[in-house]
Amino acid sequence: MKHSEVLVPNPVHTSDESAQHVVAMRAALRRQIAAHIAADGVHDTAVPSLRLYRQSAATACASAAYEPRLVVFVQGKKRIDLGATSYLCDESSFLVSALDLPVVSQVVEATPEKPMLGMLFKLDMTEVRKILSEEEFPSSGEPADARGMAMGETSAELLDACSRLVDLLDAPHDIVFLGGLIEREIIYRLLRSPQGRHLRAIATLGEQSQRTAKAVAWLRTNYSKPLRVDDLAAMAQMGVSTLHHHFRSLTAMSPLQYQKQLRLHVARERMLNDGLDAASAAFEVGYESASQFNREYSRFFGQPPMRDIKALRVAIAEDAAA
Repeated sequence: MKHSEVLVPNPVHTSDESAQHVVAMRAALRRQIAAHIAADGVHDTAVPSLRLYRQSAATACASAAYEPRLVVFVQGKKRIDLGATSYLCDESSFLVSALDLPVVSQVVEATPEKPMLGMLFKLDMTEVRKILSEEEFPSSGEPADARGMAMGETSAELLDACSRLVDLLDAPHDIVFLGGLIEREIIYRLLRSPQGRHLRAIATLGEQSQRTAKAVAWLRTNYSKPLRVDDLAAMAQMGVSTLHHHFRSLTAMSPLQYQKQLRLHVARERMLNDGLDAASAAFEVGYESASQFNREYSRFFGQPPMRDIKALRVAIAEDAAA
């Protein structure tokens, strides 16, 4: 897959002492995550908003649907493709998604001795808006092509808050009281970061990004329904051309492309997890033609539906046996 843009973390210029502190904080979080997960995969934890991630080998490209989330990487290297943009994330970076976005990801650097490690923090957009109402933040200065996804370099303050959240896994009796406080701090640190402007723009009522986010949310819920762009624009209180421009700026794709990718993601999940055949999955997600579904599925995932699902099941079984 060819991409017109590859983004890497922009280094933050700090003193040697500050840089060493960040490295030490990152190493501490890496040890914490490694201590809590021995097997590959994404693991739920006793903290509802927190999941931990490990992968001990490079992987092929895989599709995923990213809900609003913060991903902090502490080891390895991963590429996340959103439309024509690739985000190349390493141990120094974090990735924030402020919308439900269909992506393609690939672990490009990981070994059993040095596995890919990271943490996934689910963003509660209601809490984001509450914090925005309580605290003054710098004007977003949001560029016209701002995306619903952004990457940045982790700071010592963000790493410290994330480390304390993972610490709660060793003190489960503290989760109910302290979990919410630390989660608010993580959101606060994120909103204060340069990448926080993407989150602030989408969470703030009245801005074009937030209006577009409403259209994205509607499509996320109603992906199986016929798409009428005029109706979608009216719902977002925007003109059709304006909606197209801002929708593509935020999601790197048109509303129709977004709907198509969501349909394919959901159909894949239903076939893999619920045992549906390709035709049933196609009609359930809104396709009127099974042959069209097969063509688009093969083009997007690289092989026909049932062959793809068989390969996924073999890979899952091999991981479980390892």
